[in-house]
Amino acid sequence: MKKSTLVFVLIIALGIFSCTNETEGSITLVSTEEMQTLIDLENVQLVDVRTPEEHDKGHLSNSQNIDFNSPTFDVDISVLDKEKPVILYCAKGGRSAKCAEKMLKAGFKKIYDLEGGFSKWQHVDLEI
Repeated sequence: MKKSTLVFVLIIALGIFSCTNETEGSITLVSTEEMQTLIDLENVQLVDVRTPEEHDKGHLSNSQNIDFNSPTFDVDISVLDKEKPVILYCAKGGRSAKCAEKMLKAGFKKIYDLEGGFSKWQHVDLEI
């Protein structure tokens, strides 16, 4: 009888932990080509985490500017849908990587980070 109770408890524990893993978020570093595909295929939230001045000099179509260094950053990202995929980019990848970690801790489920940032996007002559 004790053996069957132990097996039952183990099965329940495995079920609980496997469900937990499904709800945890993830960060995926993507190339410019992968990002273009994601923008075309998925209903994503495209977020430029550079300063407003950088954003005004050039940005990806349909991106919204949420400055990572702004004192209101946490409030600004709270309006985004945590269940909907988010694509982040900055100038070269440093700020967007930090932002991705912060958003993961805030409960966002699917986060993509553009490898090399906006400068790489411009380098391969994709649309801005």
